[in-house]
Amino acid sequence: MNLSHSFSRAGVGIHAPLITIETHLSNGLPCFAMVGMAEAAVRESKDRVRSALMNANLEFPTRRITVNLAPADLPKEGCRFDLPIALGILAASGQLPMQQLQGYEFVGELALSGELRPIRGVLPAALAAKKSDRVLVVPAANAEEASLAGGKQLVAHHILDVVAHLCGQQALPLNEHQNRQVVSSLPHDLKDVKGQHAAKRALELAAGGSHNLLFIGPPGTGKTMLASRLSGLLPELNDEEAVEVAAIASVSGNEVAARNWKVRPFRVPHHTASAVALIGGGSIPRPGEVSLSHRGVLFLDELPEFDRKVLEVLREPLESGYVTISRAARQAEYPAQFQLIAAMNPCPCGHFGNARGQCRCSSEQIRRYLLKLSGPFLDRIDMHIEVPLIAKEDFMRTTDQDAESSSAVRLRVEAAHQIQYQRQGKLNATLSAAELEKHIHIEPRANQFVLEAMEKLGLSARAYHRILRVSRTIADLRQEEMVTMEAVAEAANYRKIERLLEQA
Repeated sequence: MNLSHSFSRAGVGIHAPLITIETHLSNGLPCFAMVGMAEAAVRESKDRVRSALMNANLEFPTRRITVNLAPADLPKEGCRFDLPIALGILAASGQLPMQQLQGYEFVGELALSGELRPIRGVLPAALAAKKSDRVLVVPAANAEEASLAGGKQLVAHHILDVVAHLCGQQALPLNEHQNRQVVSSLPHDLKDVKGQHAAKRALELAAGGSHNLLFIGPPGTGKTMLASRLSGLLPELNDEEAVEVAAIASVSGNEVAARNWKVRPFRVPHHTASAVALIGGGSIPRPGEVSLSHRGVLFLDELPEFDRKVLEVLREPLESGYVTISRAARQAEYPAQFQLIAAMNPCPCGHFGNARGQCRCSSEQIRRYLLKLSGPFLDRIDMHIEVPLIAKEDFMRTTDQDAESSSAVRLRVEAAHQIQYQRQGKLNATLSAAELEKHIHIEPRANQFVLEAMEKLGLSARAYHRILRVSRTIADLRQEEMVTMEAVAEAANYRKIERLLEQA
């Protein structure tokens, strides 16, 4: 029989659908035809496969070769199909036993010498192969990343290694699972920040309920320094979350290793970034910064310097937690459940409202600067906190004895997360309006206070709900069941941007 079947995995977002590679040899003039919506890199594999087989002293049949990548209506891209195509040709020409291909899935790019090169997005393929109960054969360079998925995998350096294994001559080595260890040492500690007690408190609240946070203050007050400490306050990722984060990094071509397993991503795009860079895109949709920071932190420094149209594309993922990228030929959906931290100056010169600095901006310049941020976008940020200049007393101290370390704050944050998961199964920032009404347990006079503040500051219903979510987090950090007037007053105080516009 001149027909063989081998199996591989495509890459569609963070998913890896099964691809059946059908290879048929027939009489006629020698040619190599490939069908099944193959992109240019896949079509070019016929030249790599031919040279790899010949240089490995294997026979490349001089017959009419037809390769079908099924399902035919799913676009295929990349060079991951080189190895299964070559094995399909060997099986169809009788150089390999066909039945040996059934329990395996293969991914890998072939060099002209027959060596296996790494591919992008091997982790989703390893996860999918594990679910289908097949053995995945991966290039040696992808072994560490693939091992994080678990399951049974074999590692190969050369196509001859795979052929020898399938012929029963020499077995391929099993891929050893790496120890998934979290980096214990924190690169940035909260106690290194001098003064700024209100900002540190806001940072703890943001970590305690996964709230979005905006720092507003003059240059040199430590806004960037504070934001970089947030990832050290967040609990480590669980196994399921770590796999999600690693899968996104894998399809993006970023390094995925055991040493950074369970470490939350912290992304800092430059303010010249485009909307596609933030959201993702391309003819073959790739994840953007919002997806690369999934389960982690997205920090936007110098927020008003971003193009307004760029910032507006963040509105949907901030609400929904995912991004759908649609193109004419295909569509991809990526998770984007990130925590937004931003920093900005109060005016173009940076000294508006600063008692120790002379602001050189007119009221119109200040308003135009602040209005670069639209109301709907600011509504999606839970807290706006002022970061003033550091007092001389705080600045002169070499050490702050009263300053808490990140590990001490992290214990309270972990306790608050545990309370929230036990009560509602999710963090406070992701509660819907109906869920918030069910779990808020607020004092009547405290609720009346929020409604009055909402009317006075001209807040929207979305901002009202965000104040209640922050209030719920304040109560959780205190391990209190009831949201008190004190908690609501503190949460309402974290709406600095509205008062700043009034002053301007």
